Amino acid sequence: MGKAKAHELRNKGKAELLKQLADLKKELGELRVAKVTGGAAAKLSKISVVRKSIAVVLTVINQKEVSELRKHYEKKTYKPLNLRVKKTRAIRRQLTKKQLGLKTLRQEKKDNLFPLRKFALKA
Repeated sequence: MGKAKAHELRNKGKAELLKQLADLKKELGELRVAKVTGGAAAKLSKISVVRKSIAVVLTVINQKEVSELRKHYEKKTYKPLNLRVKKTRAIRRQLTKKQLGLKTLRQEKKDNLFPLRKFALKA
């Protein structure tokens, strides 16, 4: 089995990906046994390729799950923490545009009772 390519794996279904993952893990086990028993150098160098292929398959599975969850929570008010926008802590705690525009009841009364004065200037 050659090196797994992410763009090829993205077209496969979840069942196929899980099957490929199981095959790769089995192959890795066999290669480790060959390493202990003193296998060929080609088999020893293939261990890193198989490990990286397993990582690629797991990454693609995770990306697919996250994208499906993003679609599911797209219109929802509350989202899981790992699907929310990261930004920075300070930005996340900032007041919203609506909150910034609000006035207190006292300020609204003051604005209504004492409107801005307009003066006519003689040219």
